[in-house]
This record gives sequence, structure tokens and C-alpha cells, in this order.
Amino acid sequence: MSSVPLVSTAAVGRFVGVAAPLAFERLSAMPKLAGITSASQLEVRPTPQMVSSGVREIDALTGGLPRGCLTEVCGPASSGRTSVLLAALAAATQRQEVCALVDISDAFNPHSAAAAGVNFEKMLWVRCGHLHKSGSPQGRRVTEKKNEKIEKPVEQALRVTDLLLQSGGFGLVIIDLGDTPLKMARRIPLASWFRFQRAVEHTATVLFVISQVPCAQTCASLLLKVSGKKLSALSCQLSIETSPAHAQLLDGLQVQGELLRSRLERKPAGSVTASFATKVG
Repeated sequence: MSSVPLVSTAAVGRFVGVAAPLAFERLSAMPKLAGITSASQLEVRPTPQMVSSGVREIDALTGGLPRGCLTEVCGPASSGRTSVLLAALAAATQRQEVCALVDISDAFNPHSAAAAGVNFEKMLWVRCGHLHKSGSPQGRRVTEKKNEKIEKPVEQALRVTDLLLQSGGFGLVIIDLGDTPLKMARRIPLASWFRFQRAVEHTATVLFVISQVPCAQTCASLLLKVSGKKLSALSCQLSIETSPAHAQLLDGLQVQGELLRSRLERKPAGSVTASFATKVG
């Protein structure tokens, strides 16, 4: 048996059309909603202070690294991301700023950093998940738990970064996710990146993230993708017998930088690229 509606659809439409403005006025007059500021009246955030990244071409492309913001540089292995990290670290320590490096996979090379001009007196090196040799009982237990061996450093890095940002006083805090497996790096919740972004929002700290693919997502105010092209002739001619330093292998690397996202005043119309060659010593 079909039912007959007591009120027609047209009548309902007229009722909603008349009652909606009246309901909105009453809701706006409520004490809880009276303090809400419309989007058109919100204050525009001031442009953050920019500092040098240590690479002239990147500074020309992005204006430098913004303070109080999260900057992410992503790229595959041998793309030049480590060179950008060392350049930023050297530039910050030469400005007499205290810096912190959260090294998740223990990939930092002090000899390369020294050749790049890093002042170690102004640097805190945090090595996460340092493992014992496999010959020890501790090493054997870690080998048996392969997943824990990877996840534990990432968890440590998140806790350490929280402590560093909350303590303040750092001009540059770097999180090196470059050699972290993608599966683990992508498991970092967006809430963690949002918390880091809010922690540095009103400070002079530059939060600098190195990764294989974009991980911070929309929390990154500046996103730069790098890709290495080739090594210089000198680096290619170095043989295994000469045992070249890591810094020598980075010398002359042709790097292509692509600006993927910028929330700063000078927004690009699209992706903008810049090329530069790395040099050390």
C-alpha cells in the first residue's frame, strides 16, 4: 500500500527557502558563534625570514630557506640531496647557529661534512637506532627482529625531533630520511608533521627534511625535488685503488632542482627548475 505525503515537495522547498536565512541569523547571534571571524577578515601571515641554503642557485630559485617553516628536499639515491644537506648545514654553522641533525639510518659522513665547511662545534649529531655488531648477542636478537630494526630508529627520530623543537635555540634542525625504506617513511602520520610544523611556526628555526619522496605533504611550506645527472670527469676517473673520500665523489655532481611547492609570497606559476654543480673543499 503506497503512502501519500502529508506535505508536498514544493511546500517543503518554500519552507526551507524562507526558514534558512532566519535560522542562520539566529545561529549567528548565539554566543558561541558570535566570536567567529570570517575568512575575509583574517590577518595575512607575515612573510617569513629567509636564510641562505648554502647553494646559490637554490637561493635564487626559492629565495632561501624560510625560518619557522618546514622545508623538504626529496630525491632518489645519488640525486644530490646529501650535498644540499651538507651545504645547508655548513651555511648555518658558519652563521654561528646551533644545528641538530637527526640521522635515522646513520648515513652522515663527518669527513664529507668537514670538507663542505661544517663547523662541528655548532652541531649536534643524533644517531638513531645504532645497532651492535651481529656477532654479539644483542646483534643476533636484532637480526631476528628485522622489522623492529627498521621501525625503531624512525620512532626514536620522531621523539627526538619533538624534544629538539620544544627545547628551542636551534637555527636548523635536519631530519634525514634519505636512506629510510619508503614503506617506513610513508608510515609517519601526518599528525606528526603537523605537530612539527606548529612547533616551529613562531620560532627562528628552519626545519629541514631530506627524503626519497615527499613525506611531509601539505605541512611543507617549501618542497624541492632534486635529481643528479652525472659526475665530473675527475670524479669518474677516480679508481677503487685510490680509495676516494665520500666528499670527492660528491664533487662536480650535476644536480637539477625542481620547485614543487612554495607557500611564500613569490609563488611560481608552475614548477620551476634550476641546475647547479656541487663542489666541496
